[in-house]
Amino acid sequence: MPQHIEFVYDFCSPNAFLAQKMISDIAAKHEVGVTYVPVLLATVFKATNNQSPFKAFSENRQKTAYLTRDLHRFARHRGLSFHMSPHFPMNTKFAMRGALLASGKSWENRYIASIFDAIWVHGQKVDDLGVLCDILQDNGLPIRKLREAMTNLNVKQNLKNQTKAMVKRGVFGVPSMFVDTEMFFGKNSLANLELELSRFHTP
Repeated sequence: MPQHIEFVYDFCSPNAFLAQKMISDIAAKHEVGVTYVPVLLATVFKATNNQSPFKAFSENRQKTAYLTRDLHRFARHRGLSFHMSPHFPMNTKFAMRGALLASGKSWENRYIASIFDAIWVHGQKVDDLGVLCDILQDNGLPIRKLREAMTNLNVKQNLKNQTKAMVKRGVFGVPSMFVDTEMFFGKNSLANLELELSRFHTP
């Protein structure tokens, strides 16, 4: 029986934001934990010759309009607050380095929720270190440790290494979720992820 769901994410993805809002309840329902795995989506895209759907379909107004409506519909049907960031697309390298430092800490969930909400609920510009530090302070997070990690070369390299390791496992975008060796991609795969968990546990 699986002990946890691995949730591979980058804060820059609206789909990862919406899936993250659902994953804790899914995990609790099936009596498993969640392990959050921060990666650099730009590095994933480069390694897999992939790109954001908004970029891939940038010349197809009908498609990009649908993608935006689908995000809002997903959020509305589940009672989630969501707004497209005015800074999308954005560089989240500093926030993701902080996420790596947060991994396994007692305040990890608070850090993840704070940054995701700052981007996709409040529209804040998290690639600005000043804004990012204000977010950390407002949420009672360890600013000094996180600020140091965000510019630390070892943390930078470790995040790149973790990203490459996820690519080797088959990750080509986020959110990607693993139940043992089974991978599920995108917010719309959450139902199939639940079906996989149901094989091991009947609520």
